Order: sequence, then structure tokens, then C-alpha cells
Amino acid sequence: MRPALRVLFFVEGFTDIRFVVGLSEICDVSLAVPARPYAESGLRERIAEAGLRLAVHEIGGGRLAFQAASLRWLLGAARGFDVILAQEVLRGALSANLAGRLRGVPVVTFTALPSLEYFRCRRERGRIGPLQAAAGSLAIRFLMRANGLMAARCVALGEYLRGVAARYCPRCEVGLYYGVDTDLFRPVDASERAALRAKLALPANRFVVLLSSRISHEKDPETVLRAAAIARSRGLDAVVLNLGGGHRVFLDLARGMTLPGVDEWVIARPAVHPMHGLADYYRAADALAQASLAEGLGLAPLEALACGVPVAATAVGGMALTLAGRGRLSPRRDAPAMAEQLLWIAAHPDEARAQALAGREYVVREWSRAKAFGDLRRVLEEVAGRGPAPVGGVERTAASRAKDPAVPGAAS
Repeated sequence: MRPALRVLFFVEGFTDIRFVVGLSEICDVSLAVPARPYAESGLRERIAEAGLRLAVHEIGGGRLAFQAASLRWLLGAARGFDVILAQEVLRGALSANLAGRLRGVPVVTFTALPSLEYFRCRRERGRIGPLQAAAGSLAIRFLMRANGLMAARCVALGEYLRGVAARYCPRCEVGLYYGVDTDLFRPVDASERAALRAKLALPANRFVVLLSSRISHEKDPETVLRAAAIARSRGLDAVVLNLGGGHRVFLDLARGMTLPGVDEWVIARPAVHPMHGLADYYRAADALAQASLAEGLGLAPLEALACGVPVAATAVGGMALTLAGRGRLSPRRDAPAMAEQLLWIAAHPDEARAQALAGREYVVREWSRAKAFGDLRRVLEEVAGRGPAPVGGVERTAASRAKDPAVPGAAS
């Protein structure tokens, strides 16, 4: 039996438990993470809950201290791995690429967002001044170019981001991140949806619009709220539900916009575990709305489509590409246009659901979880100089070791 590929997943900030679990199923994965985000994001608890017995190396310090400490740690640990998988293409990836070059270990970068476009949204929102915007843009361009030239492979989430990555990396291809678990994210009928609404304490007979994205500078929750208010003024009894770590920020934002009767139709709740409960909220909704100033892809709309739930979204970045013909698209920051899409979904429920179900077929074909991690495994094996895995072979991954009480977990 061929030994499992030893992969270090080097995390610069926050990451998703779904990606970590998937990695543990295709390789012998260890994590190197910044200590504070690892604890604050809840990832530490979620890894424990998932029963993953893998090595997690927590590195302390703020930006500069973390940069120095992570490079020192990588230089000492790199030779213990066949491949380093670096999150994104900025500071953390630079440390990974430098250590990889010096220690002869190939590095794969995986980007799930357009770093420069997201940074520009800070300037658009007035959160940074012109000098900081210029300096930051220059630094991001340098890091993307340096990492793109050093990496053995650049993997980018979807075709749109692959096009962005191709500008700075000569060896790039499409990745699917954690994909969509289409067995978990599946449609339900009207009676099941009614039961879910009762279970989740959601209004039974109102038009529920789910906003399932975090509240950050590149998102545009204001447009969703204004669109819902316009739709309500035209007779649609809509409520907007936000799930996320920033749900209180979302509620404060809604109240600060002086929209009429906000407390009657805006609901904000904490984030739900993405592998246990999130799909029920999708299935209980009438529509998912996602407005963004910039977007690499938007996996939430794909998860909604997998549940047969219509999507209203901004035609920007990767969403414009992947949702064309599958969702109801509107121009950037155009609340009246998004309101029209919500009203259309409410007025044409059968047509809207048929469009969403056709979108599910696309997700099953192109964005399944199995395809996501199968494609990633191929990339990791290629850069490590391995051929295809033996047919029927079973590698001893972190997921399989988690079931073996004889194998101790490792954490430092």
C-alpha cells in the first residue's frame, strides 16, 4: 500500500472546516495556523467535534511577528512534508514559498478570493485613505507576482479567479475549494419546507430571503436590505434572515439605515455549522440573496441552487459567470433591480424553482464535493511527483486515523 501524501496546509487567516475535513480524506494533512484566528473562528472546536486527529501547529504573534515566526517554523518543518498547500497568495504564501524553495519542497497556492479587488473595496467604502490604498495595492501586486512565480502550481476557485491568477502565475488551474455536498444540500418539497420553518422558528407564510454571507468590506448587505424594503413597499411580505459571525453587525447596520419597520422584517442569527444545520436554512428559504462589491465565486448561491432555492445576486466577478442563466442577476449596487428579481421569484414560484433545479444539475455535474477533492488530490500528487493513486487503494489519511484509537493525535 502506498503511503499517504504528507501535506502541510499553511493557513494565513481563517479557513473552513469543510476544506480541512476534505483534505483529511485525501492526504495525511497537518495544519499550521495563526493562533488567535484559529481559536476565535471556532475552527479548533470544529476540528475536535469532527474527530480529526491531525497535527495542528499554532503560531502566535501579530502580522510581523507571525510572519517571522511562521518562516522560522516552516524552515525547520518543511522537509517533513511532500507538499505545502498555502492559503491564498499574500504574506503567508510568501513564507511558504520561501521555505519551500530553500528546503526543496513544492508549494501549491490555493486562492478563493480576488485579493486586489477585495482590497479596493476598502477604499470604496472609505475605510482607508488614498496613500494607504496605493501602498496596499502595490504590496498585494508584488506578493501575487512573487508567489505566482515561485509556486509549483496556483489553484484558483472557479474560472473567473483562474483568469485572475493567470496574470501572475504561469502554472494555474481551476479548483473547487470544498465544493458542494449535493447529498447534504438537496431539495425538499413544500411539506418538508413547512416542517423546517417550524423547527427553525421562521415565519410560516412570509417570503423568507436568506443572506448567508459574512459581513465584510467586499459584501453589499445594504443593497439586499434596500431591495427587500422596496419589494415590501410593493406588497411582498418579505423578511431578510442573516446567518453569520457578524449577525449583530448586520442587525445594527439594518437599524442604522432608517428603513421602515426594520425590526419587523430583519432577522439576524449566529453562524450555523456548515456541515450540520446550514442546509436546513437554505431549504426553508424562498430565495437566497447575495449582493457584493467584488466576488471571486460565491459558493453560497451554488449551495442554494443545490437545494432548489432560487438565487438573486449581483452580476459581478465569479457570480456573473457561474450564475448566468441559473440565477436572477442584477447590476452592482442596484437595489431597485434586485428588488425586481425578488418580486419576480415571488410572482413566478414554479418558474423560479425550475430554474433553480436546473442550476442544481449544473452544481451536481461541475461543483460536487467529490469532484473538488478529487481534482485537488490530483494536483497535489502531480507536484509531489507521484502518478495516479492505485485503483481501489486506500490511503491512511487523518480521517481514517481518527477512527483508530491506537494512533495518538498530535498538537503543538
